Amino acid sequence: MLQANRSAAAGRLRRALLVTAGSLAAVGSTALAPAAYAHATPLSLASPSLQDAGRSGDHLTVTVRDAGAGADGTYELSCHPAGGDHPDADGACAALDRGTRWGKDTFAPVPQGSLCTMQYGGAATARVTGIWAGRPVDARFDRGDGCEIARWDRLVPLLPDLRQTGRP
Repeated sequence: MLQANRSAAAGRLRRALLVTAGSLAAVGSTALAPAAYAHATPLSLASPSLQDAGRSGDHLTVTVRDAGAGADGTYELSCHPAGGDHPDADGACAALDRGTRWGKDTFAPVPQGSLCTMQYGGAATARVTGIWAGRPVDARFDRGDGCEIARWDRLVPLLPDLRQTGRP
């Protein structure tokens, strides 16, 4: 009888811990270290738990400089539903949705110590601020080396596509 009570108590404790950990993760708590869940399989945005987690608050301000005529400026972007004065709000929101993964920062900088090709993609810079997937965003972008160029290109059309135009 005592063994059965211990077993039942242990089961309740495990469920309580799982529910608590799941609740913390669902609200985007920073209490969990990224390494604790970085190995987990990423959830797609089609997953109800990520899709419904306050996504209507996604709003970004994108400021682009030195990208050339027609690309420079400050744009507002809202997603879920797409809106704002961004030139391609639907495409920008779709690109962000494709790049959003549980436990990963969509706007993360290039890790220090990365080996990057020594190529120069031009003087263009961008700053993205606001809220994405319930988290604050304040990210800067440039095209100073191969890693930075690839990081920029992953966010096209949120950021202007400088690959096609040949602009500096």
